[in-house]
Amino acid sequence: MSNFMFLFRGGETPTSPEGMQAQMQKWMNWIQRLRSEGKYLAGDPLQGGGKVIRSTRKVITDGPFAEGKEIVGGYFLIRAESLDQAVEISKDCPIFESDGSVEVRPVQVVNP
Repeated sequence: MSNFMFLFRGGETPTSPEGMQAQMQKWMNWIQRLRSEGKYLAGDPLQGGGKVIRSTRKVITDGPFAEGKEIVGGYFLIRAESLDQAVEISKDCPIFESDGSVEVRPVQVVNP
């Protein structure tokens, strides 16, 4: 088994409290299912804003600033047999219902 990171980008936010509640329930159901299958390790939504540190001079700016569909809004760390299986797991993500995307990345193991 290997670890993979899902990076969630974009997706439209529901305009009503009921819509938001329904969307959150779909996410919670998905997380619970992945947890019960032993695939979900961790994950959280990300708050807006933050800081970006760049270059050898370590210049600090407000950010990140990108188009809404490009902003990383959260992440999961999951366990899967392969990249292909991780991609299959991601296909059930509720973000696709609101036109968002999931980037699936293998986590590189670094042994000290």
